[in-house]
Amino acid sequence: MSNKSNIVRNDWKIEEIESLFQLPFNDLIYQSHSIHRNNFNHNEVQVSTLLSIKTGACPEDCSYCSQSSRNDTGLERERLLPIHEVVDAATLAKNNGATRFCMGAAWRNPTEKSLDHVIQMVEAVKALDMETCVTLGMLKPQQAEKLKASGLDYYNHNLDTSPEFYGSVITTRTYQERLDTLAHVRNAGINVCSGGILGMGETQRDRARLLQELANLPEHPGSVPINDLVQIKGTPLAGIDNLDPFEFIRTVAVARIIMPKAYVRLSAGRTEMNDEMQSLCFFAGANSMFYGERLLTTDNPEESHDKQLFARLGIQNETRKVSAP
Repeated sequence: MSNKSNIVRNDWKIEEIESLFQLPFNDLIYQSHSIHRNNFNHNEVQVSTLLSIKTGACPEDCSYCSQSSRNDTGLERERLLPIHEVVDAATLAKNNGATRFCMGAAWRNPTEKSLDHVIQMVEAVKALDMETCVTLGMLKPQQAEKLKASGLDYYNHNLDTSPEFYGSVITTRTYQERLDTLAHVRNAGINVCSGGILGMGETQRDRARLLQELANLPEHPGSVPINDLVQIKGTPLAGIDNLDPFEFIRTVAVARIIMPKAYVRLSAGRTEMNDEMQSLCFFAGANSMFYGERLLTTDNPEESHDKQLFARLGIQNETRKVSAP
């Protein structure tokens, strides 16, 4: 297992990935956990905190999102946060054990003026000796270069789902545009953070195709956030059937197997997961999570509960920070 678990491939066939999903649950989890142990300290979890630095009025039509101007969710539009509020939030996050601070803005793509403000935030958070990550929508190559020059460690831009199912969820931005942004980020030398959302009505094959797209990028993402859909009243996906928890855990396990050295992150939806489900996710290979009571506009478990769960499981916060390439 040790030799195979260190092999990083970018040529996964969909049939191979689907066959992993079809394994008996215990066999799949055994395989993913073995690979996880061979590549990481299996009793450590990297902790990040996410802050919305600009909320609401996004022109995109993402069917899951409370921030879309096309969805009537009652969310009020907010201006870009002042830097001192961002620094205060990052300082609190660091004191609570987070090593990475992520900042998200509800934009289709940032203007040059807005990007300059974000760069000041990145530099201020870096001065706290924290890793930095931003998610700002689509980027041009020169914008990615400016972010790299500011010291940015990670850029998040999720693929969300499979190319085949994508048009059922979003019509205002193409799948290729998402891939292009990831290429600009990668070419600028910034770590890529990219994953998807489960439970939007997609099939298991769609989940396999999403992981195939991520694993077959020229380089595996440094971080792979796996979100469980948070259903928000006023969005088109409100009221959809919930995903089977075991299917979510299977997806985490398959992500770990085919991207053995990536950080697989439990992201949105943890408030709907009990401790037992989260524990199985960690065993299956998840080794990153978001701390904090909010993830952009949705609830997240309180830090105190997460610390209690870590103590019960004997899990430690990872203290090693991953520098930008």
